[in-house]
Amino acid sequence: MISFVLSIVALVLGYLLYGRFVERVFGPDPARKTPAVEKADGVDFIAMPTWKVFMIQFLNIAGTGPIFGAIMGAKFGPASYLWIVFGCIFAGAVHDYLSGMLSVRHGGVGLPELVGTYLGKRTKTVMLVFSVLLLTMVGAVFVYSPALILGDIAGDGGRSSIMIWVGVIFLYYVVATLLPIDKIIGRIYPAFAVALLFMATGLLVCLLIKWPSMPEIWDGLSGWSQQTGVANQPIFPCLFITIACGAISGFHATQSPLMARCIQNEKLGRPVFYGSMITEGMVALVWAAVASWFFFDGGAEEVGISAGSAAPAIVTAVSKNWLGIAGGVLALLGVVAAPITSGDTAFRSARLIIADFLKLDQKSMGHRLYIAVPLFVFSALLLWYNIADANGFNTIWRYFGWSNQTLAVFTLWTITVYLALKKGGRWYLITLFPAMFMTAVCTTFILVDQVGFRLPAATAPWIGLGTFLLSYILFALWHRKMQTARN
Repeated sequence: MISFVLSIVALVLGYLLYGRFVERVFGPDPARKTPAVEKADGVDFIAMPTWKVFMIQFLNIAGTGPIFGAIMGAKFGPASYLWIVFGCIFAGAVHDYLSGMLSVRHGGVGLPELVGTYLGKRTKTVMLVFSVLLLTMVGAVFVYSPALILGDIAGDGGRSSIMIWVGVIFLYYVVATLLPIDKIIGRIYPAFAVALLFMATGLLVCLLIKWPSMPEIWDGLSGWSQQTGVANQPIFPCLFITIACGAISGFHATQSPLMARCIQNEKLGRPVFYGSMITEGMVALVWAAVASWFFFDGGAEEVGISAGSAAPAIVTAVSKNWLGIAGGVLALLGVVAAPITSGDTAFRSARLIIADFLKLDQKSMGHRLYIAVPLFVFSALLLWYNIADANGFNTIWRYFGWSNQTLAVFTLWTITVYLALKKGGRWYLITLFPAMFMTAVCTTFILVDQVGFRLPAATAPWIGLGTFLLSYILFALWHRKMQTARN
């Protein structure tokens, strides 16, 4: 528990100190007009109050990742705390802030447009396809997982109940994607955010009162090896794919442009973008601690379910056991709201990314339908595959985890090139090393994991180290060439 408390304090200090440092590097201009003011259209470019923009951004990025991902990541032991803290402060929050502010500076454009500006047109095309595929996968994944929990809350977790909830959630996605952002998203997200924050706060209080005995960071590498055995996977690269949204997530870079079109002043970027990621890290830490208690301190026996239960079952059992029936239901609604509110904005982001590429104005409902209908059809087919195949959901989730972090790689390299070109000096170092590390993680995972090329696990450290060094060499060569051309 001491490691957990220190981790919470570290996240707060990270926002106050490193967040301010990153803000100074970017240099927000409070006198500069934001896209919400300059390009107001009543649909997607709408200036909204800062507190509401923060709530929407928080829920946009807080899908099942900081909850389910943290629960699965806790099986790796205390290393999960370190990844959440250092990943969130030095990689995830920097990634979210700078991608959001770059979108603000470029008129609220989506991620593929930013990638094309700094990494070239070919990379832009790859990113366009990659982003849309990821976002439709998010839509499919984030329909099924909340449907499971809602079916359990209703008292019937059977297939028929799940299918009904799947239909209800998917219908909501259609409506929320097509209507102006302030009509549904701007009105109901604050209430959902309160439920999610209540859940995290309630569990935090319970943790402090119970003060369970859990593995500490200083237990040593031998203790971490034991916990890795519980996870039945190597820490590298699997931990860094499993805990995504609670540390760093490329999906966030597709969501930040939505709020880049709604903030009224560039100085609001740090609380909205950096602050939302730190808040999500808090949620992930809480669930990592709860899961540590569940797996390693008799929690499974106390709540009455198997230690091998799936993450949704753990969430349901712990919430009801710790917070009572009423508090547990409210907490579960917060957990349900997180993926649902990420799913609808995933479709919205995909619509806007395609619209930017086609140069198709989105004021007309017909234009919105022209783009959205094929997206919904494709996502429905993925969803059907999830439900029809017993292993389909798990397989798509693993591909989602890898593609999500690969998207973060593209974003980090885009920001690194921007800093090298526009800021001079060595300010690019704040994203260069996260970019190199995540490049190593994603390359290693797809080469050694079961959903990839299945190379021997023993090769993972060498692949990771080689990729890390190669990415640095390639960047150094580009940077030297760029400086020579300038001189």
